[in-house]
Amino acid sequence: MRGRRWLGFVPTGFQLRRFSSFEAPPVPPLRRVVVTGVGMVTPLGCGVETTWKRLIEGECGVRAIGPDDLKMNGFEPEVKMYTFDQLTSKVAAIVPYGSTSGEFDEQLWLNSKEHRSIARFIGYALCAADEALKDANWMPTEQNEKEQTGVSLGAGTGSISDILEASRMICEKNIRRLSPFFIPRILINMASGHVSMKYGFQGPNHSSVTACATGAHSIGDAARMIQFGDTNVMVAGGTEASIDALSIAGFCRLRALSTKYNSKPHEASRPFDCGRDGFVIGEGSGVMVLEELEHARKRGAKIYAELRGYGTSGDAHHITQPHIGGRGAVLAMTRALKQSGLHPSQVDYINAHATSTPLGDAAEANAIKCVFSDHATSGALSVSSTKGATGHLLGAAGAVEAIFTVLALHHGVAPLTLNLSEPDPVFNSGFMPLTASKEMTIKSGLSNSFGFGGTNSCLLFTSTN
Repeated sequence: MRGRRWLGFVPTGFQLRRFSSFEAPPVPPLRRVVVTGVGMVTPLGCGVETTWKRLIEGECGVRAIGPDDLKMNGFEPEVKMYTFDQLTSKVAAIVPYGSTSGEFDEQLWLNSKEHRSIARFIGYALCAADEALKDANWMPTEQNEKEQTGVSLGAGTGSISDILEASRMICEKNIRRLSPFFIPRILINMASGHVSMKYGFQGPNHSSVTACATGAHSIGDAARMIQFGDTNVMVAGGTEASIDALSIAGFCRLRALSTKYNSKPHEASRPFDCGRDGFVIGEGSGVMVLEELEHARKRGAKIYAELRGYGTSGDAHHITQPHIGGRGAVLAMTRALKQSGLHPSQVDYINAHATSTPLGDAAEANAIKCVFSDHATSGALSVSSTKGATGHLLGAAGAVEAIFTVLALHHGVAPLTLNLSEPDPVFNSGFMPLTASKEMTIKSGLSNSFGFGGTNSCLLFTSTN
């Protein structure tokens, strides 16, 4: 191969330069990524404004469930009632439906002409993406702009209710009634697919499935695509529609859900509290528009924050339980900090993953103390878990909570931790989660997301002001 020469890749319009076999082309610097639009569908309401207002004011989206919430319309009434009676957890964080402001309009998002191929989790993603794109003022019409806009939307479980209904048809020997859209409705990447098709986006089309870390991984992966020059704009986030008989029953059998507060649903999700006994299952979607910094500046876009760090890790410990010392969480937070170039003492706020489980919340608190040390115990670091208000949105949680972190920076308000009346002994007077929303200057914020299988993801945002 002596004497062979090759041509390094250069962007269109640049003068070509030849590199010898002994000389590698220069590595371009990573591009900076900013958030220019946000959209949400949550148990607190449909839309960012409604959700944020209710969150900051300490309202709760958890309610009691009944048989009609189980998505078992094709089953005999006695089967539906028997199933409901057997569930040990009878609370959930459900998206409010309706046609008024702040409610999710099923007629608009689920009953359109394409509705046969749109499952509920896809509808939530379409709604949140629409709000985020309008917020970003990014509705490209030029072909080259569409080619430079991609989508990265994931989900944890997809449409389990469709699987349950299909199983009923098989058991009743009625398979001929199975919808030809069954497979397209349950495929998790169809959320990305539908958003891409609706707006004509031909950039990267990506979908993560990493349990409860899905939303965060989807955003982090999308940011890297922009950093490495694959695209200029990404529509990124997570979605979930998990309020159905089979999903709730499965988590009940896993003993993961709260069961002590069925008569007091608003008190059921209590992150970091001594009375916590499991998470409250929830649903919804969170979507961000991520954009290369100079691209956003050139078009005069509103910039909420910069995504400076993305850290990932694996616990390598247990299928559902975290390591008690939080070693996987420590690695993910440390890697996000390293990528950002920030010192731990420069982080002002952490939106914790804390789901209201006995083991998980304590492990995360220990991990935060390990990484942030004196900064955490001095009282200078504000920490909260917003799941007391929203429940646990599974695959959408990381995206919704990343948006909460961005909004905390943007508005200068750190949201509270609901239902924290008796903090876990892991905390002390200097290191204590917020029990009331706090107005403060927030220049940097970290959003933690951890999932079954020991998968961890942390996103670190900074103010651009």
